[in-house]
Amino acid sequence: MKLSVIIPCFSEAEHIEQVLDAVRAVDIEKEIIVVDDGSTDRTAGILDEYSRHHPIVIHHSAKNSGKGSAIRTGLTYVTGDIVIIQDADMEYDPSQYPKMIQPIIEGEANVVYGSRFKGSIKGMRMLNRIANYILTCIANLLYRAGITDEATGYKAFRADLIKSLPLECKRFEFCPEVTAKLRKRGIKIKEVPISYEARSAAQGKKIKWTDFFIAVWTLVKYRFKD
Repeated sequence: MKLSVIIPCFSEAEHIEQVLDAVRAVDIEKEIIVVDDGSTDRTAGILDEYSRHHPIVIHHSAKNSGKGSAIRTGLTYVTGDIVIIQDADMEYDPSQYPKMIQPIIEGEANVVYGSRFKGSIKGMRMLNRIANYILTCIANLLYRAGITDEATGYKAFRADLIKSLPLECKRFEFCPEVTAKLRKRGIKIKEVPISYEARSAAQGKKIKWTDFFIAVWTLVKYRFKD
């Protein structure tokens, strides 16, 4: 089965080439789709130069619209059987792809979340742990999701399934929206343990504390929205 890796990125000149090399190194049939979400640094130029030497698909957005918008754009380019979202930094290690997609390949699941809390975590601040715990509890309470890590950045889907969801997300509310809409369809989410190494705001992490409240609202909103 062919894997489609969607990499949404915004001003990741320092990390993007390293991430692309790591993704390419995974010995799986795949396509790499990078959505440059209106970067204001050297990211666009780095991507264009990289594409001259390696087969990757690039979409340059004219302006920054957010991670959710970039993922939705990336989905329009997907030709593979399985989709995985890869952040444009090294918080998540692409060498974990085989364990992420194996349950889908074997027909055991249609959706797989990589759980940091079942695996190993390095460098995550306590406030972020608490925020993740609260979001997971809300997802389990409202949707009976039965998961341990709702906000994980590693989510893998059967391509036809994720493309069938009417996603509306623009920023970081992709995670709660996709969780809500999957569970409202009665789709079970399987988790596998992964390793995770957090980066700080000083290192370029872009999610803000306000995104936590947006995520909470997103989970609540879709529970009661037709």
